[in-house]
Amino acid sequence: MPTPPRRLVRRRSVLAGIGAAFGGVAGCVGTSGGSGGTGTVSMLAAGSLNNALENGLRPAVDARLRVESHGSAQVARLVAEGQKDPDIVSLADVALFDGPLDPEWYAEFATNAIVVAYNPETEGGRRVADAGRDGWYRPIVSGEVDLGRTDPDLDPLGYRTLFALELATDYYGTERDLRTAIPERDQIYPETQLISQFETGSIDAAIAYRSMAVERDYDYLDLPAEIDLSDPAFAESYATSTYELPSGKVIEGGPISYGSTIRHDEPSVRDVFEAHVAGDYLPAYGFDRPDDHPRYSGDVPSEIAG
Repeated sequence: MPTPPRRLVRRRSVLAGIGAAFGGVAGCVGTSGGSGGTGTVSMLAAGSLNNALENGLRPAVDARLRVESHGSAQVARLVAEGQKDPDIVSLADVALFDGPLDPEWYAEFATNAIVVAYNPETEGGRRVADAGRDGWYRPIVSGEVDLGRTDPDLDPLGYRTLFALELATDYYGTERDLRTAIPERDQIYPETQLISQFETGSIDAAIAYRSMAVERDYDYLDLPAEIDLSDPAFAESYATSTYELPSGKVIEGGPISYGSTIRHDEPSVRDVFEAHVAGDYLPAYGFDRPDDHPRYSGDVPSEIAG
């Protein structure tokens, strides 16, 4: 049952330099051979990581860093099909390391949460804010809010949005299935451009990662842990939601977990990787880093896990 009605809204400080970094892809990762030996370390990463990598990781490493960002499902597909060959791959869902990618090892390094971000300058955004944590879906279902989301075929945020809507249906006991009642095709935007649609006036609210709202200093509603995919204690209930990617791979719902692996192991790549998965820059960009992270899976080289 829902908790007693209450409104939980947070606003975070503006982070310097984010506009340019979050506007889209930064750099271009080559199609073969990585970038070993060129003095440049290439990363192909989840779109939701782009700002943290550009403004948090880049200043913390000595190597010249080239970052390209897309939705994680797209990233995994580009690498699996040989269209991209970066030194480091970082995804927003470690499930994608079990197909289409199949690395020998990877490190889980951060977590996140699903939130409802909104624009308080628009009528639709104010409706979401007024409805609060226990009623945010009502003005969206009634068509009073222009909502933004991402493509579930391209990135985990897209299918996690569907998971959250399905879980919200059960949590709030709604008459309508929110997973079928809310999504419309014209709501979809690229992950790296989703929150910036507030600035163009295209949307009033967005289902997004908390980190995305934090880094752009937008108001947002925290959702109950039963819905927001942040709490391992609810892993079993999260797993009741699934989504089938175009490849046929079926993704189960679960706690949000970011993972990374090295494809071309060189000292400069290793240095960047260590700063990436163990650095202290992530919390400033809205990510959580549990005490037991980075957490390694697979046949991890001793010089990395050691």
